Amino acid sequence: MAVHESPHRGSGFHLPTFRKQQNTMQPADPAQSAVSAGTAARTAPGYALAALRVLTGFVFLWAFLDKTFGLGYATGEGKAWIDGGSPTQGFLGSVTVGPMESTFRSWAGNPWADWLFMLGLLAIGVALIAGVGLRIAALAGTVMMALMWIAEWPPAQHLSDGSPSMSTNPFADYHLIYAVVLIALAAASAGDTLGAGKRWAKLPFVRRSPWLR
Repeated sequence: MAVHESPHRGSGFHLPTFRKQQNTMQPADPAQSAVSAGTAARTAPGYALAALRVLTGFVFLWAFLDKTFGLGYATGEGKAWIDGGSPTQGFLGSVTVGPMESTFRSWAGNPWADWLFMLGLLAIGVALIAGVGLRIAALAGTVMMALMWIAEWPPAQHLSDGSPSMSTNPFADYHLIYAVVLIALAAASAGDTLGAGKRWAKLPFVRRSPWLR
């Protein structure tokens, strides 16, 4: 317990003053306490989720940019979408396992598949980075990740030709992790921190249709 002492002490016996202690024992304003507690509780998790949201969005956006312009990472020069290449041919055309093997191979290179895939990458990436439309982004991204999971089919230990599939886990892989991250970001309203989520939520058409958040 801190005791307030005067800097100009004289001789003799002095009783300690409890004025400061009495002030601290007064009940705090409930509203102010709630705001302070909420701010302290949300600050670190909010920034952590915001960082996760932006980084995840950049993964999707970069995939779109690389496949569109052939930036030399996953897509080499001359194979870009703008050069006539197909963003889905390489992945779907090489599917050799799973219950939808023939279906995916028939989709490979089709214009409708290319457009859906690329627009999905772009929309999900922009939505995550901006912090708006996270619920739609989570739905679209989960569907995309689920299809890619089926295309790779982690439960299989061997491909259709009998060669090892090189699968390291029969269920959990990075596609499922991305899907869970997308759902978690939407559920936590991660766009409200370092994003335009709050302003987006106040728009009239978004307030009428909460699923657009």
